[in-house]
Amino acid sequence: MRRMRGSDRAAGGSDVVRPMDGMRVVDLSHVIAGPTCGHYLARHGAEVIKVEPPGRGDVLRAGGGRTQVDEGVSVGFAAINAGKRSVAVDLKTPEGVAVVLALAREADVFVENWTPGVAERLGLGWDAVRAARPDIVYASISGYGQEGEWSSRGAYDHVVQAMTGMMSLQGEADDPPIKVGFPVIDAAAGMMAAQAVLAALLRRARGGGGAYLDVSMAQAAVHLMLSPAVLAAHEGRDRPRPGNRGFSGSPGAATFRCADGWIATAANTPAQFATLCRLLGVEDVLADPALLDVDALARGAGFVVPRDAAALHARLAAAFAAASAAALERALADARVPAARVRGLAEFMGEWADGTIATAPVVRVDYPGGAVLDVGTGAKWDRTAPPPPGRAPRLGEDDRLVGGG
Repeated sequence: MRRMRGSDRAAGGSDVVRPMDGMRVVDLSHVIAGPTCGHYLARHGAEVIKVEPPGRGDVLRAGGGRTQVDEGVSVGFAAINAGKRSVAVDLKTPEGVAVVLALAREADVFVENWTPGVAERLGLGWDAVRAARPDIVYASISGYGQEGEWSSRGAYDHVVQAMTGMMSLQGEADDPPIKVGFPVIDAAAGMMAAQAVLAALLRRARGGGGAYLDVSMAQAAVHLMLSPAVLAAHEGRDRPRPGNRGFSGSPGAATFRCADGWIATAANTPAQFATLCRLLGVEDVLADPALLDVDALARGAGFVVPRDAAALHARLAAAFAAASAAALERALADARVPAARVRGLAEFMGEWADGTIATAPVVRVDYPGGAVLDVGTGAKWDRTAPPPPGRAPRLGEDDRLVGGG
């Protein structure tokens, strides 16, 4: 089976040497968590061979009826599968399993995200794959891990948010449970798996041999919430839900309604809070001992301590309501007080893409149905932009790799 130099569809002829150039990943995962792991490995130069069921492929290809940019390629699928290869293999047949094991013999990494036990029943578990390639790094991504009472349970992002306590952190005290508005745990599990794979490859390069990695969505949730999670475990209780307030507890760290929208401010220190009050025209609160600890404010250390938090918030909220969020964002930025107008995601991505907010490299990958934005890996290497990823494959586009076309 032909071995590529990294993902040569992705590299586009670039001479940039990437960390995983020359490595192969066999990726049997689907939807978000597993493919996100493969996404980062592909962006680091690996040849990622996505193994999909014939006829329908990864369910994310359909994208829930969302915009298709190519045959069987939704925008969501393109975002985390760009630069990969696709082979259509029926894993319910001995011939299909043999094809995957043959790919594994020439691979460095193997990724699956089925319910625990499925890979073993198919003949593609850790022992079978390790027999084909003894030093392979095998990553299993699941909802609750490979062992324990919950291991066999199905897991979706919002269900894991409920189980891990994440839903109880959002909103105000009397609100119902509120989930994060995107599949945050799916994405985090994939990123955590990619990090573990890279660490395992480093260990292998130092003579440590292959590795079996057990990565779960529940683990990812805990790591996302690490500080509050450890605090809750230490105290044995939940803290009050913060709503849209900052974690410092400062009255100037919150989200306020303005005349033309909303703004989030982080006036945490006494100096920042004093600047905010001056810009809002409510300097008198700085000397009102009924509203805040003016002595602590005068010392200028630590965070601002309110004495009547509700009354102080009401004064600030009234001043914000008369102000322009856009103008206040600019004024606070000039005064070096962290603040940002609340944007919709589409507005933010427009500013990201045109370089208004971020300097990270952004490219557009062309498909028959239009261009899809690529935002890179999250890090620049050697102060240069990484090569563009190329496009996501159509189902079975690379069957020639396994003699299927």
